[in-house]
Amino acid sequence: MSRELRFPSIDGLRAFEAAARLGSFERAGDELAVTASAVSKRVATVEDLLGAPLFVRGARTLSLTAGGREYLQQVSQALGLLAAMPQHQRAQQRLQKLRVTTPPTFARQILVPGLESFTAAHPEIELEVVLSIPYLDTASGESDIEVRNGQGLPGQVLLNDRVLPMASPALLARLPALNAPADLAHAPLLRTPLEPWAPWFKAAGLNWPEPSTGTKLVDLGLTLEAAVSGQGVVLGRPSLARHWLESGALRPLFGISTEPTNPYVLTPHADSGAAPLFAAWLTATCTHIEQQARALVSRVSRQA
Repeated sequence: MSRELRFPSIDGLRAFEAAARLGSFERAGDELAVTASAVSKRVATVEDLLGAPLFVRGARTLSLTAGGREYLQQVSQALGLLAAMPQHQRAQQRLQKLRVTTPPTFARQILVPGLESFTAAHPEIELEVVLSIPYLDTASGESDIEVRNGQGLPGQVLLNDRVLPMASPALLARLPALNAPADLAHAPLLRTPLEPWAPWFKAAGLNWPEPSTGTKLVDLGLTLEAAVSGQGVVLGRPSLARHWLESGALRPLFGISTEPTNPYVLTPHADSGAAPLFAAWLTATCTHIEQQARALVSRVSRQA
């Protein structure tokens, strides 16, 4: 009497393949539009059928067993054959998901305003933008594309930015005239560890230490908004402040600039799929914004 063959469900195989490829039940669930718990249960059903574990489940890690690696090759081939059938290639199934992680101010001032041009050019790519918080240990491995703000990071610097003091007209009207950098001794300075003042002081010929008093904000965007509301002078990046410079809500001071201490960096990413397409678009977008910001500062400075 022949033995009856039992096959795992397509859902179970897809859950296993996605979890193995993405390295977590959570990301597999996002891709498959189900919960992480549902992915785990589907994988467990396949394991029960095979009578062997496919993953080594750690507290925060997920890795394939030796049997899992062998099974993944076979499952990937089988799913690839199914996906290649024309009957299965509906538009919705051809969507590629791309998760992008970026600091909040970069997302608001650089990424999101021009994002429509990318989505219009690549309707087959479904974007998910996730915000990272400076100085917190975020799971960078969960993203396909990651922009970070810091020194000495591996990857490509996205903006060859400059930083210079800026202030609102309301604040300038309340203060003694700021005609030279030394006049900042009489002005409130907004502080952020993401953009320390000491390098600019040195470039301006001031032997001053880093300010130790005044409002301190761990976010470049909030620091700019505090300056717009007249709370102090900000050491700002024109690329991030261009809308306020354009409207006159902020004015550049002194014409002395330095490189940012913590540049925005595009960290290494996959060289195939949707990631390189997005990286190329983002690089071109940043180059355009950088040129636009420099021209704007030059024009506003001449008008002052």
